[in-house]
Amino acid sequence: MELKGQVVMVTGGARGIGRAIAEKFAAKGADLVIADVSLQSAEETARELSQTGVRAKAANLDVSKAADVMRVFEEVMKDFGRLDVLVNNAGITRDGLLLRMKEEDWDLVLSINLKGVFLCSKEAVKVMVKQRNGRIVNIASVVAFMGNPGQANYSASKAGIIGLTKTTAREYANRGITVNAVAPGFISTAMTDALSENIKQEMLKSIPIGKFGSVDDVAHAVVFFAEPGNGYITGQVIHVNGGMYM
Repeated sequence: MELKGQVVMVTGGARGIGRAIAEKFAAKGADLVIADVSLQSAEETARELSQTGVRAKAANLDVSKAADVMRVFEEVMKDFGRLDVLVNNAGITRDGLLLRMKEEDWDLVLSINLKGVFLCSKEAVKVMVKQRNGRIVNIASVVAFMGNPGQANYSASKAGIIGLTKTTAREYANRGITVNAVAPGFISTAMTDALSENIKQEMLKSIPIGKFGSVDDVAHAVVFFAEPGNGYITGQVIHVNGGMYM
């Protein structure tokens, strides 16, 4: 319970990797803000986490809209009075080969995946500077480093997150704020579960450990950056990919 009394916001926290992250923080005693574009799903997750003994609040948030982000952060400060950890997890894909990719699909992915991290981090830093303490953890991807056919928009957005992470870390290290990133590889989710066995086997060939990662694998890495003993780590990326990229 070493994070008891701390307040953690997880964007895209209602399901998948985001929910696993929220659950790990709850197990450490932290209070949670589950921010998600689906309010119903966020409320369900918050309600279930509340049963573990922590405070958990749902927030309806479209991270690509500045007014929405400002509203949610104002609500968090009104309800909790502080914010100790921000996890920028919200993201989408709109895959397609470069020549066939629609401009609106490029814009949408960059707006949510990258602009969303910028907007949320900006509001979090305002709070954390006053506290002289805070942790920001951004969810990137192995494709930020390797690229991936059919994901020009997604790869670009995740690569942008790496640059944003390092720059924000340099700007606010002397204010007691650390900024780091976690870059997952192939993680078992509802999306990968729906793939054919042939495709799964081809994907596994690129993973030296020989299996897909779990949402818990990612969550463990995120919580690591927030733990009290790791405040001297900033501007870093943990790769959770089974050896796909070294």
